[in-house]
Amino acid sequence: MALVLITLVGCGSTAPAPPAATQATTSGALGAFPATIPHKYGSTTVTAAPKRVVTVGLLEQDSLLALGIVPVATTEWFGGYPGAIGPWAEDRLGGAPVPQVLKDTGSGPQLEKIAALKPDLILGMYSGLTKEQYDTLSKIAPTVAQPKEYIDYGIPWEELTKKVGVAVGKPAEAEKLVEQVEARFATVQKEHPEFKGATGLMATLYEGYFVFGSQDPRSRLLSSLGFQLPSGLDDAIGDKFGANVSRERLDLLDTGVVVWSVPDEAKGQATLHGDTVYKELGVVKEGREVYLPENTTQSNAVVLLTVLSLPYVLDTLVPRLAAAVDGDTATKTS
Repeated sequence: MALVLITLVGCGSTAPAPPAATQATTSGALGAFPATIPHKYGSTTVTAAPKRVVTVGLLEQDSLLALGIVPVATTEWFGGYPGAIGPWAEDRLGGAPVPQVLKDTGSGPQLEKIAALKPDLILGMYSGLTKEQYDTLSKIAPTVAQPKEYIDYGIPWEELTKKVGVAVGKPAEAEKLVEQVEARFATVQKEHPEFKGATGLMATLYEGYFVFGSQDPRSRLLSSLGFQLPSGLDDAIGDKFGANVSRERLDLLDTGVVVWSVPDEAKGQATLHGDTVYKELGVVKEGREVYLPENTTQSNAVVLLTVLSLPYVLDTLVPRLAAAVDGDTATKTS
């Protein structure tokens, strides 16, 4: 799953700034500790404000930075950003050192390197940690694994932000950050009533036609803007974040808007429009496609959906979605 997630990838305003980030977090709110966080393998209790946080999950660094905490190490997913910190979040480093970047090439967290960092908290909420990996990490420091309520790599950005807030003793600050971004979504829905009820889908050209289901953060992004996913989507892909669909089920792609993640926009469009079945869909004929070339800031931000990247996504993607569903085939969505 991790390898597929890596393959399936993708400044403006930012969320209101919290206190400047430091690598030694200040003490949490009165009564914040001990803090217990349930997860897939039980629960983890944090007894005091952590000072050295390591993330083995792929998105937690943004939540930490938003709360004024710089992790000592992060786990890189893609993008090649220094410290695995995206451009929408790098100003939150302040004068703190850039985190050390760890790698997970498919065999799991780099345990020896993590132990050498002497962390007092390890966060793996947006991850696919196995029980064995969790048990080993827990011997190094208190470790918070992915929640059991969602598929691996499936925790929503809101829950991730709040759980990170609890773990570091800043639950109220985390709640406020979530509320601020949710207010941005509410504003977009008010400004774009045409999104409500329109169908939308995220897809990519991975071994054919790969579509993302309701448990994927990208699909949740569209839902939060007011779009509806195609009827029968989850039935077609099962209980996964996404799956390939056959050409016989290309009706799933005939939506109000389809957002394509492609290596190159021109080549991706040529490939898709060269398909005799796909090119006849209304979504193509009526110009309702949006292309996100991979390894661009916008594409990466759409995949790395966090409390810090979402304001940038809303600024840059919403106008393109509006152009796609405005009913005018001459409107450009590039």
